[in-house]
Amino acid sequence: MAEAVYTQIADDLRERISAGILRPGDDVPTEAELAQRWSTSRGPIRNALAALRSEGLIETSRGRPARVVARKANQAVDVSVPFTRWARELGVTPGAQTQELSLRRAGAKAEALGVGPDDTIVGVVRLRLLDGRPTMLERLFYTEDAGRNLFDVDLDAVSITEHLASVGHPIVGLQHEIDAVAADEQDAALLRVPQGTPILRLSRTSRDAEGRIFEASEDRYLSEVVRFTVAASGISTDGHFMRAVGG
Repeated sequence: MAEAVYTQIADDLRERISAGILRPGDDVPTEAELAQRWSTSRGPIRNALAALRSEGLIETSRGRPARVVARKANQAVDVSVPFTRWARELGVTPGAQTQELSLRRAGAKAEALGVGPDDTIVGVVRLRLLDGRPTMLERLFYTEDAGRNLFDVDLDAVSITEHLASVGHPIVGLQHEIDAVAADEQDAALLRVPQGTPILRLSRTSRDAEGRIFEASEDRYLSEVVRFTVAASGISTDGHFMRAVGG
């Protein structure tokens, strides 16, 4: 019976949040108020609140009522899902504002792309939005043969990943690295946060069907909007599942 009550309480609060009756920043009714409303003990109340907290719908802190938070969009990092398709699957409208598309010397990006420092590459800087809200800043670098295809399309209107796949450059293999960095001047201006704000950085290296690298990118996400998820089948044979950085 306690489990049924807990489920009913969680469902009721979830529906009120979804309907906008309880909005981000609003206090959830206290444990005492919920216990009185549902004629139950505080055990089921706490279980219901714990379920909503695990779903990212509320946050709790000692000494004050639980509070509704803006739900974060989950982004899986163990697969490659184009931002445009990912956003639509979330039920929100994706947007793009291209800041830069240029031919340039590889320079410091030469090693990541497997080319020479003096070789020509293509660079893209693009702001991505969810329902008009700045969410992520892309810094993309491509080998010349792949990147020149981007000059033929409106980058504000297409998925770069899907467009390149359609012209012979599909992502067949990739490597992701995630860390946190401080927003630089460009991040701050485009993502509308103070300079130095912690943001999530997802660095990606993409390979084609022949194993050649054709893309090296760095995506910077607002951590209050997006969180990353990883699916794993188990612990590696040596017992480690994280890699240390530095020495």
